[in-house]
Amino acid sequence: MPYESISVFDMFKIGVGPSSSHTLGPWKAAQRCLDTIRQKSSFGQVASVTVLLYGSLAKTGKGHGTDIAVILGLGGEDPVTIDVNSITPRIQQITSDQQLLLGGEVLIPFHVTENIHFLFNETLPYHPNGISFLVTLKNGENWSETFFSIGGGFVVKEGEAHGGKPVVQLPFPIDTANDLLHSCMKGMAIHEVVMENESAWRSEAETRKGVLQIWDAMKQCMYRGCHAQGQLPGGLHVRRRAFDLNKKLIKGQAYSDYDSWITCIKQGGNDFKYILDWVSCFALAVNEENASFGRVVTAPTNGAAGVIPAVLQYYIAFCDGDSEDKIIRFLLVASEIGSIFKKGATISAAMGGCQAEIGVSSAMAAAALTECMGGTQRQSLMAAEIAMEHHLGLTCDPIGGLVQIPCIERNTMGAIKAITASQLALQSSPDYAIVSLDKVIRTMWDTALDMSSKYKETADGGLAIHIPISLPEC
Repeated sequence: MPYESISVFDMFKIGVGPSSSHTLGPWKAAQRCLDTIRQKSSFGQVASVTVLLYGSLAKTGKGHGTDIAVILGLGGEDPVTIDVNSITPRIQQITSDQQLLLGGEVLIPFHVTENIHFLFNETLPYHPNGISFLVTLKNGENWSETFFSIGGGFVVKEGEAHGGKPVVQLPFPIDTANDLLHSCMKGMAIHEVVMENESAWRSEAETRKGVLQIWDAMKQCMYRGCHAQGQLPGGLHVRRRAFDLNKKLIKGQAYSDYDSWITCIKQGGNDFKYILDWVSCFALAVNEENASFGRVVTAPTNGAAGVIPAVLQYYIAFCDGDSEDKIIRFLLVASEIGSIFKKGATISAAMGGCQAEIGVSSAMAAAALTECMGGTQRQSLMAAEIAMEHHLGLTCDPIGGLVQIPCIERNTMGAIKAITASQLALQSSPDYAIVSLDKVIRTMWDTALDMSSKYKETADGGLAIHIPISLPEC
């Protein structure tokens, strides 16, 4: 069976919050439905489109904005380019007019409460995140197709493999951490192996440019989050904290943009508490933006989007990592660790709980930081193992189905654990390690299979049932 070829740009996708599996994935599924309409007929021949949401997409879909994502996707909007400030008024208008401009071209009747169905008690066998589109044409013909949002913005159509993408033959095929070590035996660092594999898709110059665009999206999200006040949407009345923390830490220094902001941060010194507060601030900022339907990067998911930017920003601000080569190196290593977790386990909380999101992101960041700080390939994998080992069993129980509590704070914990795991690995000899990364990935998957479904992004257990809330309608 051929291995799955996963690029750095599969692991890191620019999109809109609050969830890669419940927002970005359904949005992409809606875009694919539009593609099918174009192939089968035309937008002008469509009489109606009905959407069925199953399992976790139904149970936490309201809090995750699944209905909003589907509407925008069917309306022809792109999550990469949409003006995020236009989302709320756009949805309000569609709800009020009871009409949808299908594909951005043809108006069709669309009653949000009648054309989107949350099937709370139905789950499709392939994956908990199922979504079906039922299309009726004006001539009476009907057809449907079903997709599964399998985590990190990856979408698979029912019956297809690898999301319908062709399998690309890579110079260094990697399914496991052991495969990665074998590929590094010629003296190559992890990021060098990844760059060689990326050459199967595009030139090195294009990869470098694209990775820097990913970082630009991450840092701009972080900067926006540190300068936005108020409450997060959704009904929990969660107050943004990054703004106040940033203001306290910056101590009145003047700055005008991201670069001058980082200069001010660097001038604050290297006190442990100061650094710790900044790492938390970086992570909070990203995930507060994510919770507000802001533009974020899946890393590897939206719910865990703050860990990798926070650790990379820590490396830049406090560890002399402020160069394009170092930033690219960090993100290439992180992406490879994420792809190994996806192949060997899951990056979907609906399949594996929060260990599959925060745990994986922490492992990705730990390995990347370790290589960038001079660690060996084995030390980098050891750091990833340490980070995941101490996230095993972490449940996903978002209050109200919102990606806010405990999700936002968990990103700060994941970032700090990643830095700690890296430090431990850098001060250790992997030769004496008892637990390998492959073993902890297998353990993570076994734990996911054993975990009760109520702790897998359903809001049926944990904090979600002890602090129940009623969410406003779309």
